[in-house]
Amino acid sequence: MKQHCITRRDFLKEAAAGAAAAALPGSGAFAAEGGAARSVVAVARSADALTADLKVNPQAARQIVLQAVAKACGKSSAKEAFAALFKPSDVVGIVTTKHLNPTHPEIAGIVKQQLIATGVPETRIRFPQSSIDAARECTALIALPALKAHWLTGIGTVLKLYILYSGKPSNYHDENSAKLGEIWNLDFIKGKTRLVIVDALRPLCDKGPQPDPRYLWNYGGIIASTDPVAAEYVGLRVIQARRDEMKGEPWPLSPPPLCIAAADRTYGLGTSDPAKIRVVKLGAEKGALI
Repeated sequence: MKQHCITRRDFLKEAAAGAAAAALPGSGAFAAEGGAARSVVAVARSADALTADLKVNPQAARQIVLQAVAKACGKSSAKEAFAALFKPSDVVGIVTTKHLNPTHPEIAGIVKQQLIATGVPETRIRFPQSSIDAARECTALIALPALKAHWLTGIGTVLKLYILYSGKPSNYHDENSAKLGEIWNLDFIKGKTRLVIVDALRPLCDKGPQPDPRYLWNYGGIIASTDPVAAEYVGLRVIQARRDEMKGEPWPLSPPPLCIAAADRTYGLGTSDPAKIRVVKLGAEKGALI
C-alpha cells in the first residue's frame, strides 16, 4: 500500500493523538449490528475457560476459540472459516507470545488441531515465533498473541507480536513503537496474516518487566478477527476498562499505545476507528468490559 510522506515529528504527533483517543474506553461507539462496519471482531468468553487453579479447561476453551473464529469470519462454523482462509497446500505459521504472560499452549494446540481438521497436513504447520527463515517459508500466518499491556510499547499484543522479525527489536520501543506496523509490511510478512486470535483467558493490564499478579485477571476470553488493528483496538479497550475499574478513575496506559493509530493511518493494516468495527460478543456477559 502506498504510504504518504510525513516528517517524523508529524508522524509521532498524529500517532500520539490517535492513540490517546483510542486509550479511552468511552472514546467512541462501536458500529451497530447491521451498520457499515469495515471489520468484525468477535469476543467469546466462558466463566469455565480457566479452572480454580488457573489451568485451561480444554472443552470450554475449544468452544470459545471456535465460536470466535466462526463469528469473526462470518461463517456458520470454525471449520468453514478455516477452510475459507487456509488451503491444504499452505504452509501455515502459528505465531504465539513466548514470554511474559505467554499464549497458553492449549490454545495454540486447539488452533493447530483445527487446521489439521480443515485439511492442512501437520507437516505444513509451523511455530515460527522468532525465526525469520521459518516465517519466510510460510505462505500464511495466524497471529496468536496473549493480551497484555507492555512497559515499552503500551500494549504488547497483536502489532508487537512480529517484533523479532525486524532483527532490531529495540528500534521499536518507546515513541518508536509507532513504527511497529512497518514490520507487518516486510516482504516476507506482508499480506500473510489471515487470522488473528488473541488469547485473553488471563490478560495483564499493567506493565512489567515481569507479570505482576496484581494486574492479571481471569477474563476467560478469546478475541478473533481478520483485521489485526481492529483486534488490537478491542483488546486495548478491554485493558483500559480493566485499569479504570481497578483505580476507580481513568488510568491511561504509559507509554501510550502509539502503534494502533499508526498501523491504521500510516501503514494501512486495518482500522482503529470504532465506528468501523463491529464487536460480536458471545458467552459470558459479566465482566466483558466492552
